[in-house]
Amino acid sequence: MTTLISQFEYQSKACAKLGSPLYAELLAAGARDVLDGGPCAAAVAGFEDEPRDAALPLRFMAAVHALVLSGAAPDLAAYYPSAGASARPYDLDAWPIFREVVIGQQDWIRTWLATPPRAPQTNDVGRAVPLLAGLLAAVDATPLPVRLFELGSSAGLNLRADHFHWRTGDLEWGRTDSPVTLGDAWEGPIPSWLETAVRHHPTVPVIERRGCDPAPIDPLSARGALALRSYLWPDQVERAARLNGALRLAESVPAEVIHTGAAEFLSKVDLVPGTLTVVWHSVMRQYVQVQEWKAVSAELDRLAAASRADAAFAHIAFEPQLNRDDRNGFRLTARIGRQPETVLSRAKPHGVPAFVFPDDRI
Repeated sequence: MTTLISQFEYQSKACAKLGSPLYAELLAAGARDVLDGGPCAAAVAGFEDEPRDAALPLRFMAAVHALVLSGAAPDLAAYYPSAGASARPYDLDAWPIFREVVIGQQDWIRTWLATPPRAPQTNDVGRAVPLLAGLLAAVDATPLPVRLFELGSSAGLNLRADHFHWRTGDLEWGRTDSPVTLGDAWEGPIPSWLETAVRHHPTVPVIERRGCDPAPIDPLSARGALALRSYLWPDQVERAARLNGALRLAESVPAEVIHTGAAEFLSKVDLVPGTLTVVWHSVMRQYVQVQEWKAVSAELDRLAAASRADAAFAHIAFEPQLNRDDRNGFRLTARIGRQPETVLSRAKPHGVPAFVFPDDRI
């Protein structure tokens, strides 16, 4: 129970830091409710010992958010901007209404928690900002048509990232008519290598896009779209707008996401002459068991060792530094061909904005 309370408190602080005052307050109140043995404790009972589930409070919040979005909690919807409420500072009246929803929807919430996906499924569209920067670096080094493979794809929305548009100041890249626009994508000076790559490659030809996930979501289904929306924090309307645009893109840009683990998926990937094979992933490594990641690393080493000028390979990752201080942002790393891994930049956990830290490559 102590661990569960600390998880609620940790996620409350994280939401406060990352710009969700609504969730910061509701999670803090939820922590107190768990301590008191209230309805929040009853709703998550039995799920707290699942491996790697420090995100259980966020899954719980997503269950309630899904009720709001589906119209099953109209009184609470009055406090959720994602359901049309006016954006405003957190109102203390929301907590007792939230608590009543949890009391009345115990069975529904527990069913949600028991149904895959059991890890938070956002694969935030904003993370395309650092991922695309890494892709541009790889394409600038090896200008070939791209075969794009993603680990932990969720609904595969970022497999369509070459159809997004991002801008920062006078610099922009991608389709100007894209339904996904990522504004203020960079903070501070833009790395010179990125400016060069943007000039050289106003578009990137992606000829194949495939991903894998242990619990893939169908973005074209009503249930899949609800799940994706529910995991966003309801007072962050810009993230919701990006997601809605990406869902529209998914209707016209096909991408295959296979129900399998990352190592097995990579074992079937080989380099193809005349193409650049790119493997990328974002904020998924913490959900992968240690032995599984060792197998993934071996497959990445295999592909890197086989890389050559006419059949190239790149590994692009946007991940937190496990067991290390991430106050300077999550790292964007790139391993291009047989070269060693390089830190290209950093970004906030949801990908926007990206920025360069003094120790990174400039």
